[in-house]
Amino acid sequence: MHSFTIKDLENLSGIKAHTIRIWEQRYQFLKPSRSDTNIRHYSNEELKKLLNIALLNKYGFKISHIDKMGDAEVKEKLLTLTNSQAQQERILNELIQSMIDLDMDKLEDILDKHISARGIERTITQIIFPYMERIGVLWLTNHINPAQEHLVTNIIRQKLIVGIEGVVTSLKVNKTVLLFLPEGEYHELGMLFMYYLLKSRGVSVIYLGANVPINDVEYVVKLKKPTYVYSHLTSIGQKFNFDKFIASITKKLVNTPVIISGQLTHTYEKKIPPQINFKRSFSDVMEFVSGL
Repeated sequence: MHSFTIKDLENLSGIKAHTIRIWEQRYQFLKPSRSDTNIRHYSNEELKKLLNIALLNKYGFKISHIDKMGDAEVKEKLLTLTNSQAQQERILNELIQSMIDLDMDKLEDILDKHISARGIERTITQIIFPYMERIGVLWLTNHINPAQEHLVTNIIRQKLIVGIEGVVTSLKVNKTVLLFLPEGEYHELGMLFMYYLLKSRGVSVIYLGANVPINDVEYVVKLKKPTYVYSHLTSIGQKFNFDKFIASITKKLVNTPVIISGQLTHTYEKKIPPQINFKRSFSDVMEFVSGL
């Protein structure tokens, strides 16, 4: 069993830590353990419970009412949410819960059903990418078991590759984007997602993959002269230095615009060189793709 901090719960549920503390004082559904230094720690079951409660509360159920519900009634009420956004968020919660339980059959079944009903693009944009953004927080804080991460990653990776291979489009954009992950970064899902988005919109893609030395990127850029170089940073090794990475890109890819997205862009507070552009949100990423 893993434990989660109140910050993890805030990031995954959207409920502010201050509100979670108030709910703990007034109601009975959350009972975290505490460390010797009085730090709250929440169990898998408490995280799953909060995800469901937060969703019901967001769509009209009062906390005082939810507090009196049993687990079966909570699940029943979740199924009554007919708003399309609520149903989407319920699926995201189910994926997180499946990951926590290591129930990979259920996780894959959820994705397959959504792909069958809505198609691969809607599944990627409405389910997979928002899901990756939410659990990416756990990757950054090391509050997810590596086994959970690998199992989930491999399943989603398979879905993305099938989506990429199946792209058929009459669109043709006279631009090329080179995709790569720097040395020490192996989280490939964000880049595969970009590959899909770009290919489906007729953009040529050069995909170098994960853990690529900047000298190799420089070599391909000089040879192929892409319109943009793009990297998505989710979680990197301890030896990775963001400042050095930025400096290296600025030096070696002088005349090529570089786009960087992912969780790590939120942690960078220094001045960004003019050649580099951060995309800090999903809407920023989609705006970039639509503008090509």
